[in-house]
Amino acid sequence: MGLFDIFKRKSRKTDEQSEQKEENSSAAEIKSESAVQPTTGEDRTAAEAVPDNTSSNSKTIEPGKEESIESENSTEDVETTETAESSASSIEEPVPDELQQEDTVEQSESSESNADNDSETSDSPIQDEEEKQDSKYEKGLEKTRTGFGARLNALLANFRHVDEEFFENLEEALIESDVGFEMAVSISDQLREEVKLQNAKSKQDVTNVIIEKMVDLYEQQGKDEHTEINFAKSGPTIILFVGVNGVGKTTTIGKMAAMYQKQGKKVLLAAADTFRAGAIQQLQVWGKRDNVPVVAGPEKSDPAAVVFDAVSKAKKENYDVLFVDTAGRLQNKVNLMNELEKMKRIISREIPDAPHEVLLVLDSTTGQNALSQAKLFKESTDVTGIVLTKLDGTARGGIVLAIRNELHLPVKYVGLGEQVDDLQAFDASEFVYGLFKGLVEPTK
Repeated sequence: MGLFDIFKRKSRKTDEQSEQKEENSSAAEIKSESAVQPTTGEDRTAAEAVPDNTSSNSKTIEPGKEESIESENSTEDVETTETAESSASSIEEPVPDELQQEDTVEQSESSESNADNDSETSDSPIQDEEEKQDSKYEKGLEKTRTGFGARLNALLANFRHVDEEFFENLEEALIESDVGFEMAVSISDQLREEVKLQNAKSKQDVTNVIIEKMVDLYEQQGKDEHTEINFAKSGPTIILFVGVNGVGKTTTIGKMAAMYQKQGKKVLLAAADTFRAGAIQQLQVWGKRDNVPVVAGPEKSDPAAVVFDAVSKAKKENYDVLFVDTAGRLQNKVNLMNELEKMKRIISREIPDAPHEVLLVLDSTTGQNALSQAKLFKESTDVTGIVLTKLDGTARGGIVLAIRNELHLPVKYVGLGEQVDDLQAFDASEFVYGLFKGLVEPTK
């Protein structure tokens, strides 16, 4: 089953659940309305005769007058009761005591049954919400989905027919969504023929075709991708984190360390970003928070020496995973790449098939700038995957499409919030659903 088919199936399932929820809510309302008994004229007369206890409660009662007030109320209650009983006896035949008792029992059982049903009805929406919480992708991609949807709506606002001007405007809208120039042009070219083949005439038809083509292209570009982390067959798995300063490398390492430790893995951190002020302390704070040891040297010490000590410790003490934090001084491009290369040589000398992953951390809020950084690091080092941070805080989530289409690098993790568990392993189907939910009208 293709990615777009999975997307449509999820959309249909969500629509069906929403419809079922509405039906249950309507049924509960009808049931509660039917449970209310109509009030007769005699009932209203009797009700009017009963004194307003609510208003009497709000009055200030002076000391010494309580007994007189209570006696007056009791007299009124007796008179009211006698009036109601005489009215009822003039209409209905007297009922034997045994039947009255049976009726009372049946009424109490019925009221208990209705109360149980009402409680079940009131609890079920809460249970449904707990069972079906919005996925982190759906929440995390809300800004991107809203922004992309707004651009599509603006494009189709004055929609008359699909012509050359329409495709030019579509390319601009896609580029503004950070799907990348190449993908925007490719989608536009393929849509020219696809719209004719599918006889798309309405706005919704055209929207469906646009998104279907984007999803299909995205899927085709990632056929041989592996989004899972490549773990070592034996010994410690060494993961090198690279990227410019400020993209969230250290925070990503801290979150991943917590995640793998919860999975039962023995985790070690290496503070090899020795030149940025506060970088070592920042990683050590994460280490304390995660209860994970950190190998560190003094500030401005040789990063390669820190890496050597960390790899040696990981081997001797049988750690499962070693995360290596690195510097990201893009202004010293040559020195930075030489430094990364030196670290890799030391790691490979100690463990021949390491590093097992070189993860490039990118800030998704920078859009096309992140794509430029990815190209630079890919040219200079053997990047094996992408970690895309701050995806929940941007309308530029389309950068994921551009990375796959232009760089052919797998996105392995995405940051969908500030909490530790908001760093999620990348799931293409969840990403597509979170990105386009509500924009496509699924066929029944």
